[in-house]
Amino acid sequence: MINDVAKKFNGIPLSILDLAMINEGSDAGQSFKNSVDLAQHAEKWGFNRFWLAEHHNMPGVASSATSVIIGHVAGATKTIRVGAGGVMLPNHAPLVIAEQFGTLDALFPGRIDLGLGRAPGSDQATAYALRRTLQSTGDDFPLQLDELRTFFKNDPSARVRAIPGEGSNIPIWLLGSSDFSARLAADLGLPFSFASHFAPTYMMHALNLYHRNFKPSKDLERPYTMLGINIIAADTDEKARWLATSHQQMFLNIRKGITTHFKPPIDDVDAVWSELEKAVVTELLEWPSTIVGSPETVKRKLEAFMEMTRADECIISSGIFNHEDRLRSYEIVSELME
Repeated sequence: MINDVAKKFNGIPLSILDLAMINEGSDAGQSFKNSVDLAQHAEKWGFNRFWLAEHHNMPGVASSATSVIIGHVAGATKTIRVGAGGVMLPNHAPLVIAEQFGTLDALFPGRIDLGLGRAPGSDQATAYALRRTLQSTGDDFPLQLDELRTFFKNDPSARVRAIPGEGSNIPIWLLGSSDFSARLAADLGLPFSFASHFAPTYMMHALNLYHRNFKPSKDLERPYTMLGINIIAADTDEKARWLATSHQQMFLNIRKGITTHFKPPIDDVDAVWSELEKAVVTELLEWPSTIVGSPETVKRKLEAFMEMTRADECIISSGIFNHEDRLRSYEIVSELME
């Protein structure tokens, strides 16, 4: 579960969630180069894992072929765990995911994580294009999950076998932004990662459900939670707030139904939103979902977040336009780790 060379912040390992953002004026190829460079730095700095998330039909996100990018990043690193945060299982046949991640595990043994979500991660038209049918929905996620886990078992007598895949000991995580996956992860005795970086309202409710209902399993003896958090760090609070305007623009465009490349920071963010939009986005992107500031600010607010949630691990997303600024943000966080 924990990388042997990972460092910790107040006894808690920290990880990275990368969306492989495509910047305005750039392309997917450069996005992947940036992801690899970030993962290599993250490994050197002592982060525990590096996850990529499945999204589709979004001009600003390049991680649609998630397993391919995981292999690319894992091949360019040596020790850091690499995985999906996550694969949206309703979009795929469980056998295909078992084969893909079985292949990754064979290539990079002991370093691959499989985080699974039940949302489609796209609109209905895109979901249809992915699955050719809308009959598969999040409602049958438990059945799909059971089928996937069956393919990972070592059963030579099975009529359909995942090769590679069967016999693989790949950690499976359930991801969620509501209580559904919290309940399912607790019932199955699996680790649980909550998307508190964009759904902070339900965070404590989901955590309490997970801890209260957890049943030990062969995979996990005690509950294990990893919480998402946005951190935009810079050497001063002022610069961090300026960098954060890219992240604010992204969430504003999502709310308005606009798909676009990731925007550069701007000097006057109030010029691009109404008072209502400002209130909605600001409420979503304030503590505890988001920390923006200098090293001192990040340390204080991250300590408060951990004290409140009692998380076993945190996974950090940093929506920063310039690659060097993003590296510096994670470097600042790494300097706070033991």
